[in-house]
Order: sequence, then structure tokens, then C-alpha cells
Amino acid sequence: MMESIKKLRESTGAGMMDVKKALSDANGNEEQAVALLRERGIVKAGKKDDREAKEGLVAFVLSDDKKRAAIVEINSETDFVARNSDFQALVKSLAQALLDNRSSDLEAFKASAHGSSSVNEEVLAASGRIGERLVLNRVAYLETPGVVAGYVHSNGKIGVLVELDNVSDAELATNIAKDVALHVAAERPRYLHRDEVNTDDLEKEREILTNKAINEGKPQQLVEKIVAGQLAKFYEDNVLLEQRFVKDNDKKVQDTLGGHSVASFVRFEVGA
Repeated sequence: MMESIKKLRESTGAGMMDVKKALSDANGNEEQAVALLRERGIVKAGKKDDREAKEGLVAFVLSDDKKRAAIVEINSETDFVARNSDFQALVKSLAQALLDNRSSDLEAFKASAHGSSSVNEEVLAASGRIGERLVLNRVAYLETPGVVAGYVHSNGKIGVLVELDNVSDAELATNIAKDVALHVAAERPRYLHRDEVNTDDLEKEREILTNKAINEGKPQQLVEKIVAGQLAKFYEDNVLLEQRFVKDNDKKVQDTLGGHSVASFVRFEVGA
């Protein structure tokens, strides 16, 4: 009995009394005891639903040919758990599962198979073992004829994927994509191209800037010109290709691409 308790504690991370009771309820059958622990882990996790999970980690995985990538964000209640090696392994394993799954549909991914259970059940079971509410918050999958590169900030709180196309030199393109990913992590662009800016957002910004200029007593005939200049700054602050490159502020991002094009980017930040 003690050998079975030790074995199951090591394999499940559950406490001694939980393991002992599960083995007793399963009449000593280790496989059934694991199933009971999983079920009870899920029940425990369910009781944590009213707790906020605002910490956590982001992780990404690339295919060997750098043409596919997956990124996930899993939230926890505390940063202490986010630094737990078991939690880190869970985040990485689900990023790999998403890469294999080839989907950006969060709910479909949660329902997909993962080992002997589903992704959602695996997260809930981990929540029961770890003792905090865990939430699979966001996922994204990219696939391209070009290349994809990624960047995760050292604290694991910010993760980025960048997809480049028009690729003639894969190694060069990968290095460029890595630099752009670093830039995206630091500068938080909201859009890729100017024409992606939401019309309502733009009109709201124009109205704010116009009222600001009027309230500051600017001459009416100059207000339109002032607003136009400030809208140009709005684009520079929010549109990736028009932002000043983080590694060289004398250049815009679009000037650093070496003939390649940014087809898309994904940026996840824990809590944002």
C-alpha cells in the first residue's frame, strides 16, 4: 500500500491523504485511483471558479521548418504558481498540442483530445493538483508559405508571433521576423496596416483631437491641420509598419524588412 501511495503521489502530485483515500475507494487499483484523483481534481477546480486568474504564462512552439507556429496563454491566480515547473510544463505541452491540432478555435481546442482526456480536462486536473484556478485564456495558430518566428519576454508574460511572406532567404527572413517580434512585444502595435484601423476608433480620435485643439484656443483655420498632424502620430504609435523600430529609432519597421512583408502578427500579454 505504501509503495502505491508513493508512486501515485509522484505521478499525480496529489497529497498523501487524497491518494490514500482514492486507493481505498478503488480497492487498491492504481489506474482507478488515478481516475478518481482526476475526477476529484476537477471537482476541486470547479470550486475555484469565482477566483480571478490574472497571472500566468505565454508560450509558443514552432514547427521544424518555421512555417507553422502555435501560441497559448494560460492564467493562474498567483505569480508563484506561474513560476512552478509543473505549470510551465503544462503551458509548453499545450502549445505543442495546439501546433499539432492546427487550430485557432479556443473552444474546439479545449474539447480536443490530449492524452487520455481532453485539453480542458487536463487544465482542470492540473488546477486540482496545483491548488489554484487555471484558465486556458487564448490560443492562436499561424501557418504560412513564408516563415514564422516568435519571442517570449524573459518573465513569460508577453509572447509574440510574426509571420513574414515574400521570402527568398529563409534564414534572413527568420532573423528579421525575430527582430519584429521583439519590437511588437515592446511597442504594443494595435494594427498591422493603416487601413486596418477601425473607422469608429479613428473618428473618435479625430473628435478628441479637434476638441482639444479648440479648447486650447487654436485658430479655427489651423485646427484641421493640427489634427491631421496629430492623427499621423496616432498611426505612428499604433500601426506596426509605421512605428519607429525599437532597435533603430531612425527607421520605421517597414524600412527594416529587407524586401519581405509582414503578413500577420499575434501578441499575447498576460492580464491585458
